[in-house]
Amino acid sequence: MVIIIVTTLVIAVIGIAVGYGLVYTGKKFYVEVDEREAAVRECLPGNNCGACGYAGCDAMAAAIVSGEAPANGCPVGGAPVAEKVSDIMGVDAGATQRRVAFVRCKGSCEVTHNQGNYVGIRDCRTAVLSGLNVTECGYGCLGFGSCAQACPQDAIRVVDGVAMVNRKKCVGCGLCVKACPRGLIELVPEDKRVIVQCSNKDRGPLVKKVCSAGCIGCGICQRQCEHDAIHVEGNLAQVSYEKCVQCGKCAAKCPAKVITPAPETATRQDIPA
Repeated sequence: MVIIIVTTLVIAVIGIAVGYGLVYTGKKFYVEVDEREAAVRECLPGNNCGACGYAGCDAMAAAIVSGEAPANGCPVGGAPVAEKVSDIMGVDAGATQRRVAFVRCKGSCEVTHNQGNYVGIRDCRTAVLSGLNVTECGYGCLGFGSCAQACPQDAIRVVDGVAMVNRKKCVGCGLCVKACPRGLIELVPEDKRVIVQCSNKDRGPLVKKVCSAGCIGCGICQRQCEHDAIHVEGNLAQVSYEKCVQCGKCAAKCPAKVITPAPETATRQDIPA
């Protein structure tokens, strides 16, 4: 009986000591949390996509509160989220322009062909790692849909061998950009529709051998532009979105019709919802 009482007392004393130790440790190493951090986190969409450059929405909220990231730093939330966050932080949200993904390839099954039948995992990254050039164009879309699998919004689908983006669904998270092993996808301002839909940097004759819709680097577009917004670099036309005024003159004169004009055929990259 005495042993039981002693054991109980010892356990009780140890429990009390541990409890006091935990309380002391908690107070000693307590880190004060800014209430604004929870409020900002509540405003963020919760995708945890990493498009902002941080590990997730929790990290992004902490960065905004600490001043490391701007109030409009969430590309997925866009202007509505930036406005809420700026109200919490008491700062100006700044101008936020929505960006959407664009696939810089026009190489559908009608204009180019596969070199052979690829036998393996239906994944673009795996196909590239195999060392084989699946399509005739070594720069074009492989069409296995790694970007579509990465998209949390179901905004990308492979149509006729080429990935296509639904601009209405796209939130600009950039996960598809990271998923494409050939770097064919870029985020562009939503209101910019004059875009070169090709990534082939070979000379014109070589481009035409593998894709009838590829950029031949002729420079006609560059000569048409009155705003110095398009240049041929590395045999490929490149658009400066900051300078482009969307006049569409370059698209109208492009002999390969590889520049997506605005607004007449602006929905070529859009797919049904």
